[in-house]
Amino acid sequence: MAERPENRVFGKRAQQHVVILASGDKIRHMTIRPWMAAVTFCFAGMFTVGYLAATSYLVLRDDLIGATMARQARMQHDYEDRISALRAQVDRVTSRQLLDQQVVEEKVEKLMQQQLALSARHGKLDALLNRAENAGATGTAPLTDGTPVVDGRRADAVGAINAIMGATGAQKKTTQLAYAATNESVADRADRLFSKVTLSLKDLEHEQIDRIQTLAAGASETADAIQAILRRTGFDVTETAAGGDSETAIGGPFVEPVDVTDPFEASINDLDVALDRLDNARRTARKLPFGNPAPASSITSRFGNRTDPFLGRLALHAGIDFRARTGTEIGATGAGTVVVAGRNGGYGNMVEIDHGNGLTTRYAHLSRVLVRVGDHVEASTPIGLSGTTGRSTGPHLHYEVRRDGKALDPMRFLTAGMKLTTYMD
Repeated sequence: MAERPENRVFGKRAQQHVVILASGDKIRHMTIRPWMAAVTFCFAGMFTVGYLAATSYLVLRDDLIGATMARQARMQHDYEDRISALRAQVDRVTSRQLLDQQVVEEKVEKLMQQQLALSARHGKLDALLNRAENAGATGTAPLTDGTPVVDGRRADAVGAINAIMGATGAQKKTTQLAYAATNESVADRADRLFSKVTLSLKDLEHEQIDRIQTLAAGASETADAIQAILRRTGFDVTETAAGGDSETAIGGPFVEPVDVTDPFEASINDLDVALDRLDNARRTARKLPFGNPAPASSITSRFGNRTDPFLGRLALHAGIDFRARTGTEIGATGAGTVVVAGRNGGYGNMVEIDHGNGLTTRYAHLSRVLVRVGDHVEASTPIGLSGTTGRSTGPHLHYEVRRDGKALDPMRFLTAGMKLTTYMD
């Protein structure tokens, strides 16, 4: 192997190497230039790096695969933990929804029971309030049952019930996790509505009770006033009602009373008792002769001792005289049965009416009798026309009130009748 002389390229000396290969008679030579050495060196370096990289990969592959599998395992574990947490959160939300739904349904059921109770009470109140209205037992407290206020409150109650039921239905369909993060749950909203409606119904119930108690107090006061007037005339309601009649006859098997601890039931019972007392007192008062037989006529002679107009000496005047022209219509002073209708000695034409309990009234000196024995008459029923028949000095009406045959002062009954006018309507 020999070297060629140096060559200059563009003024520079290029280093070249000649490789001579001899094989027998054949001789070959190869000139190795610098760039060829550089390329060969680069390829050798790249091969070495590739070889080393491949060897390293083969050596480290198991570790890389293990690390990748471990990372995937951790990711899967984290994912499963997240899924478990979300599932637990869904279970909590579902459990809360079920619990809220149960609570809401219980409250709605209770609210519906209160509404049904008010409706049932409304039926009881209708009869009693109509009876109290007919009896004139009114009070100053505003009537809350049957007024637009009550209808509005009932409408509010029904609307609230529907709202709660709608919220419950919506809650059944709601499964979003955001539900747990809201500030007010369906149960809280239903509880708020329930509390509002419950308070409204309680207020309504209290107003009903107050109204009923006011009516009961008014009926009791009226009954007491009527009874006081009757007692001043010598009669008592219990005494006059003791005989019984078709209006007061009652009966039936004994049944245990309802729960009287309920304020509403107690007030209803009180009102019922007060109205019974008032009806009984008024019924008794209507049977007694508290009317005026000749309202447009003046009194000319009162009850008591006076000088007899025919004998000129002291005598008992057993009734009172009304100045009435002949033909003036005379009315019965109370309900009763005619026991005398016709001529009766010094009374002339006379009508006598039996009012029960030993009480009778007499209407004397009539010019004409309009009823017959056995007729039942009511207060103010025309029973005759005034005149001057019998022991009389001129046209007038002689009016007597007797109890068990004993004459009583009719002015006591006339005065009581004027006082009772206020309580009888």
